[in-house]
Amino acid sequence: MTTTSERSRGPASSLLAGKAVGSSSGGPGSGEGQGSAGGWGSGGAGWEGSPPASRQRWWRFEQMLPRGLTVAVWIPLLAIVLLVVVLVVKAVPAIRFNGLHFFTSDAWSTGNAFGSVVTTGGVRHFVGASYGVLPLVVGTLISSAIAIALAVPIGVATALVIVEKLPMRVSSGVGFCLEVLAGVPSAVYGIWGVLTFGPWLAHHIDGPIARNMPDVPVLRWFRGAGPHNVVGQGHDLLTGGLILTVMILPIIAATTRDLLRQVPRATVEGATALGLTDAEAVNTVTLRWVRSGIIGASMLGLGRALGETIMVAMVGGALLGSSPHSIFSAFNTIAAAIVTQLEAALSDPTGLQVGTLAEIALVLLVISLAANVIARWLVQRGVGTALPVGRGI
Repeated sequence: MTTTSERSRGPASSLLAGKAVGSSSGGPGSGEGQGSAGGWGSGGAGWEGSPPASRQRWWRFEQMLPRGLTVAVWIPLLAIVLLVVVLVVKAVPAIRFNGLHFFTSDAWSTGNAFGSVVTTGGVRHFVGASYGVLPLVVGTLISSAIAIALAVPIGVATALVIVEKLPMRVSSGVGFCLEVLAGVPSAVYGIWGVLTFGPWLAHHIDGPIARNMPDVPVLRWFRGAGPHNVVGQGHDLLTGGLILTVMILPIIAATTRDLLRQVPRATVEGATALGLTDAEAVNTVTLRWVRSGIIGASMLGLGRALGETIMVAMVGGALLGSSPHSIFSAFNTIAAAIVTQLEAALSDPTGLQVGTLAEIALVLLVISLAANVIARWLVQRGVGTALPVGRGI
């Protein structure tokens, strides 16, 4: 019978007692012929000695894991800080040379590369060099605005149809197509826009719109150039904005689809039970339930649109030194301008062109950060859970 004193000694005392018995009786503690049944000791002899090497390595890993995770947490912040520092250091000469006029000017001239190098305010540059970022900012914001304005409602509607209306087999196929579209490279969209989509828009869509749009201040943006309303060959804002819509649509639709699948069905059914129609239940319960997630998905799409490079460089017309005057005008964006001008900038012996590209990269970074700040503000405003409310309640 086990006494009270024996129970109070606990597992450790029992383990030591067992070890002693094993040692005296030639058991696992004796080390004789017990290599296969022993514990941590030499030759598998009982529980004496240090733990196995594999267990020691695991313990060391557990001790180092918190420190490694602490370091990993700071890596994103460190990367952003280093990025900003490098851009600022490279852009300082250009900031001193361009001044505040840089943000209001349409000019983009590298100067006379075959002329002499002069110094202004301590910055070396070619004669006639002048830079302005306004057309690039306008092109970036308008093309992204077109894409977001079209992609968000279409993407949300697509996700609703996939989740609420389509059978499982059909919805799986449509979801697969969305994922394929999200993985198509930008160059493929660009060559499609240059060879097919842009010319088709110019001949069948742009012309009729430009010719029939009245010449009033707001609608003037939808008229062509000159007295004959020339619309070009499809290298314009409309083509770029529509292709950006196709590019970011899968991101918004796929993310919203996954969010809608997390909405409790009992909540939606409760709303319909209280007298709401399907459309009212979607608007009152479903969309409010995933509102914050839709904003986040839209910001993901906006980030893709703001930073798109190759496609815009191919279909935008690479316009520099002039702001677009209509939706059918050639345009350029900050990201596309960096790519198209980088090779020439690296050959500039004064370094001013590289500094200017670093400065416009800082402008793009500020725009992206501002978009994220606005998104976080909208998400915080929309925090909350929607509850079904019947008609008249």
